[in-house]
Amino acid sequence: MFESLQERLSQVLSQLTRRGALSEADVTAALREVRVALLEADVALPVVKDFVEAVRAKAIGQDVLRSVSPGQMVVKIVNDHLIETLGAEASALNIDVTPPAVVMLVGLQGSGKTTSTAKIARRLQEREKKKVLMASLDVRRPAAQEQLAVLGLQAGVRSLDIVPGEPPVAIAKRAVQSGALEGFDVVLLDTAGRLAIDEALMAEVAAVRDATRPHETLLVADAMTGQDAVSVARAFNEKVGLTGIVLTRVDGDARGGAALSMKAVTGCPIKLIGTGEKLEALEAFHPDRIAGRILGMGDVVSLVEKAAESFEADKAEKLARKIQKGRFDLDDLGDQLRQIQKMGSLSDLMGLLPGTPKIQQQLKGANVDDRMIKRQLAMLSSMTPDERRRPELIKASRKQRIAGGSGTQVQDINKLLKQYQEATRMMKRMQKLGKKGLLRHGLAGMLPGGGPGGLGGGGFGGPR
Repeated sequence: MFESLQERLSQVLSQLTRRGALSEADVTAALREVRVALLEADVALPVVKDFVEAVRAKAIGQDVLRSVSPGQMVVKIVNDHLIETLGAEASALNIDVTPPAVVMLVGLQGSGKTTSTAKIARRLQEREKKKVLMASLDVRRPAAQEQLAVLGLQAGVRSLDIVPGEPPVAIAKRAVQSGALEGFDVVLLDTAGRLAIDEALMAEVAAVRDATRPHETLLVADAMTGQDAVSVARAFNEKVGLTGIVLTRVDGDARGGAALSMKAVTGCPIKLIGTGEKLEALEAFHPDRIAGRILGMGDVVSLVEKAAESFEADKAEKLARKIQKGRFDLDDLGDQLRQIQKMGSLSDLMGLLPGTPKIQQQLKGANVDDRMIKRQLAMLSSMTPDERRRPELIKASRKQRIAGGSGTQVQDINKLLKQYQEATRMMKRMQKLGKKGLLRHGLAGMLPGGGPGGLGGGGFGGPR
């Protein structure tokens, strides 16, 4: 997500922060690079001009150039304006109304409306405990209504019964009526799309809007289309009136121009972003967190939220009890690896950590990716229950058997066992510190070497 923009901006701004003092010429040269980076990222030209001028006006002030760390001040100004351009603050869906809250999704064909409808329904039902009804109004695309019904089954969300030959406006009215009669909190309307904007499409969407009076009208736009997505957003906003934007395929958009342009061009906030194909791959759009990712500052808050969603409380408590007793075996290591898998791909998780560009280059060199965890789990699966409980049993002949059963090499088994030993040492350190020690030393006391001055080992599978 935003890899190219992140890399370019990080290079430009890191050069500023390395200098002790800045002149106006230094700032101007840096902003020239920022301008090029934004244009190459497919950000709309008017947005780039406004952004650079706003940053320049503040960055060449005497307070900045004469400050103790002018480079850091410029980075802060760029960060603040990125947040402002992206929308200042997160904007939630307006569903706290007299039920049912009607949410209409619009957009071009292929933008991901139907999948986004199911993702939003799943999110509302699981996170906010809302009773959700989905309805497909797309009577033109073959099997579009059936597709939403299948996604509904996968997500565990009710979809409106299909009545052959029923027109879109009638389907929408029936959905809202069913939502009211059956006690649904939210009704999601998945409207039809076209390959391009035309009058018939706009007339149909406007008719549905007039018949149902939606509380939210969300444009589903494909981030990969860059400037075209911005043009589509502008057209729908003028013809139908939007309350928000759902940006899909953000995980495949290395440039980020659409996200940076949408709010500034349309005035509509980006409310949600699709970060993958799975139904759970949908995130709330937080401008401050996205700005942090773009500038390489990371997004630790989102990382913690992902961990909280993915880690199972009962397993965590069981592990805590074992650690207190000084017992940590390969079954526990396997559980931890599976929990990490649930959080998403390693590349996505790394994108949430500060200093990502450099770290990701190191990871590429060390071949650390999602396949690594799969290989490790395969090795653990090839062990007997007794071997996982008592790793000291695993000697030469057993290593060869495990490697053969998991399609790996003996050296891979050795690396996994070394990783386990490091984890065990960390657990013992935690046990020795106790609650008071942990409070005194913090997380640094748990790390190999006892703290930042003595970081000896890597993390689970990290580069060494």
